[in-house]
Amino acid sequence: MPKRVALPAEPMLVPLDARATPSQSRARNTFEAVLSTAGELLGEVGFERLSTNLVCERAGITPPALYRYFPNKYAILGELARRLMEAQDEAVFAWVQSGGLQAANLEEAVEKNQEMQRQVNEITRNSPGGVWIMRALRAVPLLRDIRIASRDQVAAQISARLTTAYPDVPEVELFRSARLTTEMMYAATEMVLEEPTEDEDRINEDVCWMVAMHYRRLAERYGAS
Repeated sequence: MPKRVALPAEPMLVPLDARATPSQSRARNTFEAVLSTAGELLGEVGFERLSTNLVCERAGITPPALYRYFPNKYAILGELARRLMEAQDEAVFAWVQSGGLQAANLEEAVEKNQEMQRQVNEITRNSPGGVWIMRALRAVPLLRDIRIASRDQVAAQISARLTTAYPDVPEVELFRSARLTTEMMYAATEMVLEEPTEDEDRINEDVCWMVAMHYRRLAERYGAS
């Protein structure tokens, strides 16, 4: 299991947004080079040792070129985090639109959830610094709102779709359940990526059974058919 290192206290009111979104080709290349390089470095040196100077040295750019777009390393991490969450969310939304929440029985529900979980795992695995970004989203207070906003957006879509399948369950309960199950599947992705020796298929299957059984129990609690 990877060793977890306590993160240092963070300064207050640190800007998390990029200063500008480049429009010209050369500027866009610099912008993307900063992000991809930071993602690579996260996997090599971790969050604590990541610095804008390291990014500049590896990317072959000057500090003024980096600071034109990113005021600090938190802004770089914030952009990487938003991109990762947006990519995950888009996959989930597409899955919902294609009928991912519709299942005739528990086994089908588990299979459909596994399909989505595999997609999310792969998106995270292929994103710059993916696993480190997921860790930072939990551990770094400045970044937590990005993860929470993503979770709640996904939960809102899922719970809205489930009102038809579970008409007897109060909407507030469906939303709470959608938030809970989204957190569970997020944690399973973390486990898979942080511990690559584990059986990914088994972890996916187990968490998807947990999710499916949770909704069955919720329906039974409110007398839904």
